[in-house]
Amino acid sequence: MVSVEKLEEEIKKIKERNRRVEADKGWETSWTRRIFIGVSTYLLISLFLVIIKAEKPFLSAIIPALAYLISTLSLGLLRSWWLKRKDKNG
Repeated sequence: MVSVEKLEEEIKKIKERNRRVEADKGWETSWTRRIFIGVSTYLLISLFLVIIKAEKPFLSAIIPALAYLISTLSLGLLRSWWLKRKDKNG
C-alpha cells in the first residue's frame, strides 16, 4: 500500500510540473515572444538582403516578418477550430 507521504510527494511533483507546463504555454503564446521573433526575422532578413545587394532591403524584409506575425494570429483560430472538431469526434 502506498503511504500518505508518498502520495503527497507525487501530488507535489505533479503540481510543480503543471506550473512549468503553464509557464511554457504562456511563453509560447505571448506577444513578447511573437514580437521578438518578428523583429529578429526582420533584422536577419534585412542583413541578408543588404549582403546580396537587393533593392530596397529594409522594405523587402518587412514581408517575412509580417507573414510570421499574421501566421501566429491565424494559428490560434485554427487551433480552436481543430479542438472543437476533435472533441466532437471523440
